[in-house]
Amino acid sequence: MDALRKTGPRPADIALQQVPRPTAGADQVVVDVAAAGLCGTDLHILDGSYGSAPPVTLGHEVSGTITAVGLGVDQARIGERVALETFFSTCGACGGCRSGSPNRCQQRISIGSGADGGFAEQVLVPARNARTLPDSVSLAAGALSEPLACVCRSLFQPFPAVTPGDRVLVIGPGAIGLLAAQVARAAGGVVAILGTPQDAERLAVAAALDLPAVDDPAQAPAEVDVVLECSGSGPGMALGIERVRRGGRYVQIGQRGDAVPIPLALVSFHELVITGGFASTPSSWDRAMQLLHDDTVQLEPLVSHRFGLNEWEAAFDAVRRSAGVKQLLCPAGEQESA
Repeated sequence: MDALRKTGPRPADIALQQVPRPTAGADQVVVDVAAAGLCGTDLHILDGSYGSAPPVTLGHEVSGTITAVGLGVDQARIGERVALETFFSTCGACGGCRSGSPNRCQQRISIGSGADGGFAEQVLVPARNARTLPDSVSLAAGALSEPLACVCRSLFQPFPAVTPGDRVLVIGPGAIGLLAAQVARAAGGVVAILGTPQDAERLAVAAALDLPAVDDPAQAPAEVDVVLECSGSGPGMALGIERVRRGGRYVQIGQRGDAVPIPLALVSFHELVITGGFASTPSSWDRAMQLLHDDTVQLEPLVSHRFGLNEWEAAFDAVRRSAGVKQLLCPAGEQESA
């Protein structure tokens, strides 16, 4: 079968290759991939700023249909529409694993970086990682369940970042920002989104979701109760620290590999609470799937384009250009615009 693989340590080490189809072992399932989302982490894996174990198939935001099950898995799961948790394995014994936070396990292996992921026609995962999609969520859009679960981790651990009535400023209207804004609204927050003039397409999606958005910091609210920084940019981080009220909460969700200057003295001067989150956990997946069941978070409007595996270069280029919101690779051939 076709698979898009990171073949070595260099940025140019990526290729569409033929690999054997997986076989389900005990407590495992094989999933026919319907869609796999591209995110910034995939670009970081390519350039070497995020760890991986090549040769490995990329792709960790995955949805599809279970087509084979291994020993110990109910045969009735064949045909089930699912989204996939990312951790292929963890040690199961460290403090993180034992406390329900396997994302902190230093021995974790995740699909798309340490184990073969979803930029392929099929993917093999532990059966427990396959989460049933609500009927209201399309199979392709279901790939965004994974970033939604990551957002839920950041917003609800170690405590809820948003409480009813909070004024919330979301910085960055990409997929993570638009998901975070919807989750914050579901938690009772009064949400505004800040982008840039280059984010016109993304801000239009925000408007379609009835989320107030502006492209000028001068028009964004100040003295807010909560800032959700989703851009991962230095200026976004600095602005967020400045805009949150005294005693307010700042959540770092956007990822960045290098150091950036921020006015950290304001943390003590203004008695700010700063938290962040990494990846997802079973409990954050529980919350994400409940939000989808309740129809309080919409995934479909965030899907911008669908590409075939052989169009991966165009898909990656769209991500680098920040075109649209979310680009999907669809091995089954659904390459139409969404």
